[in-house]
Amino acid sequence: MTVLKDTPTHLPENSGKKVLLASPRGYCAGVDRAVIAVEKALDHYGAPIYVRKQIVHNKHVVSTLERRGAIFVDEVDEVPEGSILVFSAHGVSPAVVAAAEARNLQTIDATCPLVTKVHREVQRFAKEGYDIFLVGHEGHEEVEGTAGEAPDVVQIVDQDESIASTKIKDPEKVVWLSQTTLSVDETMTTVLKLREKYPTIQNPPSDDICYATQNRQVAIKKVGASSDLVIVVGSANSSNTVRLVEVAKLAGAKQSYRVDFASEIQDDWFDGVATVGVSSGASVPEELVDEVLADLARRGFGDVRTLQTAEEDVQFSLPKELRKDLKASGENTENKKQR
Repeated sequence: MTVLKDTPTHLPENSGKKVLLASPRGYCAGVDRAVIAVEKALDHYGAPIYVRKQIVHNKHVVSTLERRGAIFVDEVDEVPEGSILVFSAHGVSPAVVAAAEARNLQTIDATCPLVTKVHREVQRFAKEGYDIFLVGHEGHEEVEGTAGEAPDVVQIVDQDESIASTKIKDPEKVVWLSQTTLSVDETMTTVLKLREKYPTIQNPPSDDICYATQNRQVAIKKVGASSDLVIVVGSANSSNTVRLVEVAKLAGAKQSYRVDFASEIQDDWFDGVATVGVSSGASVPEELVDEVLADLARRGFGDVRTLQTAEEDVQFSLPKELRKDLKASGENTENKKQR
């Protein structure tokens, strides 16, 4: 459940340097579930555990799991037959599932349940004879997996050119769906353009952009409106992280940058800066944010004020395949870090 709070846009003036720390930020429930699934799989089955693509889009998380014995591969045919393979949080197409079965792999599906929801929407509308426009970034793993549910009827749209080249069979049977990690505002801009060409296009049965993506964007808007500089922690291939940088700029931040680690912060960003906003993408562990705050404190930005716009208490169960094996051996099946 997500509870929105009424947080003032304009904060009290303060002559000293300060940090506005966005909340919510960092790990979402889907990311937490996927990372813990790999950790528990390593504990239960032992290394190596293979993972198709990055389990989540974060350099630190991937390198940490690699040190524990996870092996990340691009395609199923790189995995030795009979091995254990985890599908990443971004989801996979039916073709990938079939390829894993053909190699007799024991699979653990760590797809975020909110992504799975969009997959099921594609299945449903394709079965009912709809043309489906999937608003998303071509080549992104989530988009590839979702479109792969019904490649004959799904058209990926992002830029104006992709909309111009679209075609449909029946104006009464056309619907749009979206990648879960997009900017809400940009998605709706694309939808408006689609609606100009296809006035009868239907909306998704429920909001496809995930609660965590929306909450982090709402928070960064508040932070960006009152900051001279915004620093977003996260990796370059993280769609929701990149969107946070963009949303901060649109909200009024004079500068907005993405960093994987505090060591990437540049001295020349701070000329004339009194207020620094900080947030992190949905696949970023809090320790990386703590390192950024420590760096800012050394620069004189020790006054940290949390700007909270929502509370999150969502939690997803571990993948069913893993739960079954853990339960059979009497191990803990809760989605909680054992640290």
